[in-house]
Amino acid sequence: QVQLVESGGGLVQPGGSLRLSCAASGFTFSSYAMSWHRQAPEKGRELVAVITSTGGTTTYVDSVKGRFTISRDNAKNTVYLQMNSLKPEDTAVYYCRADRYNRRYWGQGTQVTVSS
Repeated sequence: QVQLVESGGGLVQPGGSLRLSCAASGFTFSSYAMSWHRQAPEKGRELVAVITSTGGTTTYVDSVKGRFTISRDNAKNTVYLQMNSLKPEDTAVYYCRADRYNRRYWGQGTQVTVSS
């Protein structure tokens, strides 16, 4: 059974940091590109960051460049999103996703709220 379980979300003040984790099981994690997406209230889901299966290449949406870092540990079947200098506009539900050819899996999401 394929599972992607996100954790690490919460309430943080502007300028603060959070580290999201996404633990994978039920598929060959090291063969899949992984990505983080987010969905703010009344907005569509947005791609935030992508990392290739080996971790050799990462890509970010312009709004998080220099503040967020995506990484992965294939030995632990886990992908991370380190989020620094958080802003209120980063408030959203954050989802991880696994992709390989025509296979795609989503996690259930974790809430991140940036507010004073």
